[in-house]
Amino acid sequence: MKETWSFLDTFEPNFRPLVVIELAKGTKKETIEWFTKRIVDKKANGGAQLLIKPLVTENGDENIYLVGASQLRLLLGAETVGLVKECNDNSMRSFTYSSRKTFKDFADDNQNFLTMSECQYIIKHELENLRAKDEKMIPGYPQAKLYPGKSIVRRLLTNGILVQIFPLHDREELKKLRHTWYGRVKIGYQPLDEIRSYFGETIALYFGFLEYFTFALIPMAVIGIPYYVFAWEDYDKYVMFATFNLLWSTVILEVWKRICAVMTYRWGTLLMKRQFEEPRPGFHGALGINPVTGREEPVYSSIKRQLRIYLVSVPFVCLCLYFSLYVMMIYFDLEHWALDYHEENNSTFSSLMLYVPSIIYAVVIEIMNRIYRYAAEFLTSWENHRLESSYQNHLILKVLVFNFLNCFASLFYIAFVLFDMKLLRQSLATLLITSQILNQFAESLLPYWLQKRHVKKIKKHTHSLKTEMDLSLVEQVNLEKEMGTYFGTFDDYLELFLQFGYVSLFSCVYPLAAVFAVLNNITEIYSDALKMCRVYKRPFAEPTANIGVWQLAFETMSVISVVTNCILIGMSPQVNALFPDSKMDLVLTVALVEVGARTGGCKRYEVLLS
Repeated sequence: MKETWSFLDTFEPNFRPLVVIELAKGTKKETIEWFTKRIVDKKANGGAQLLIKPLVTENGDENIYLVGASQLRLLLGAETVGLVKECNDNSMRSFTYSSRKTFKDFADDNQNFLTMSECQYIIKHELENLRAKDEKMIPGYPQAKLYPGKSIVRRLLTNGILVQIFPLHDREELKKLRHTWYGRVKIGYQPLDEIRSYFGETIALYFGFLEYFTFALIPMAVIGIPYYVFAWEDYDKYVMFATFNLLWSTVILEVWKRICAVMTYRWGTLLMKRQFEEPRPGFHGALGINPVTGREEPVYSSIKRQLRIYLVSVPFVCLCLYFSLYVMMIYFDLEHWALDYHEENNSTFSSLMLYVPSIIYAVVIEIMNRIYRYAAEFLTSWENHRLESSYQNHLILKVLVFNFLNCFASLFYIAFVLFDMKLLRQSLATLLITSQILNQFAESLLPYWLQKRHVKKIKKHTHSLKTEMDLSLVEQVNLEKEMGTYFGTFDDYLELFLQFGYVSLFSCVYPLAAVFAVLNNITEIYSDALKMCRVYKRPFAEPTANIGVWQLAFETMSVISVVTNCILIGMSPQVNALFPDSKMDLVLTVALVEVGARTGGCKRYEVLLS
């Protein structure tokens, strides 16, 4: 019997929409029939064995579909993706359907054994693994070629037939989460378990790291306030603070590893087996055989990729770094002009003008960082990396190298070439505060204002509809499909990485850096929570056991900060007075302090934790 939409309506009486699929308007009927049939078809026939229904709209267009799954299908999917759940004996094990009775809170009638985000992750996994069998092309689109084993969803996305796939919000759960997360101003921990249950481990770990980093900054802030007040004009009295700074930057990352491991073990992702990584959607090449899987898929010469990296990407990055240094020298010319202007006029206005070059430079840095980010994404995509992890690693490396030089080169120049601690304090304060204000506006306030305007338009339109369909569901889908897409935690971690650099590298000459970082992070927690719940579509949950390559990035910054603070200590008049005759003894002492800070301090704290 041919499956019709009425048959699907009765197939699962308690259909629960979990994921929204939006096709391009005007998508050919044969394409829709073929794609939806593959979604509902049995696994044995190469389908996903999911449930799908069209969303009825005012004009009758069927380009939006709701996807769900039966409880049995979701449980079998949980076993397929390797979800780890807690057992009755309090141990953590990968879920298997055959031993389902041994898992805590499992019951045949318990629809909440799997969280909504886990169900949506399972559906996403099944959709992405819909693969072509004998089809040579997408029906109705001869130019969209297919071959056995090719992901159907990825081909539809790259050809513009499939506009987007996103998980639906659970309005009741979201309302509860908003109330406990940011609905009221309170001093306390974030509901990380609830965030993980709703958004998944990747986002929960980001907010956990943001919270932990904020608390870790408090000792620096507490010590920094009296240090700043009582040594305001004495820029050379920073030895004690620099010593504390280099120890702090080393210890906090080791403590985070332990906290992260505890959280991810409780969530079950620490024990999850890493799945075989499929080729990323943008990867292209001549059709060939994968030597590992034996499947037919695009292959691309690694030699060609290396040539693109070393002959194009590396020279481009070097050119951008040179341009950044050129802009930095223009900034110093402006600083010299502002200082001459102040010496000539010596007025209140001229005193304020001293801060103008730093403010302009801070704004230019933010603009350059964002422009370079787009260029880096284009270049990394053009390099044609096969795996998403390889793509992300190359992108992060490009962005971190440029951002580090762009943000911190002027501070290193002032500290170790000009030896001007007063200018270093002024520049650090201006760069830190200006970047925080710009980031808060660009990442949270502006998107939230634009989203509020859009919501008013959509609500005004949907309330005028005359349909028998559940109006609230139509309204919800129409609201969410127009929301911005959350592209992951890259920018959020990058902001924290730069902030960590400002605090750990040179805050000994500006002890209030940690104070402003704490204030910024408190508002960041609330603004990021607001944008996750109100501004962006709900992202798919992504299981993870740690913060990934960012852990290495922060540890690298920690090493640089230890070296920087040791050099600053060696430059201080107090330490130089201890070695009036032999500068070689001073150099060796500084080197020993660096080694001791990186090895001994770290190991002692690991022993203390264990």
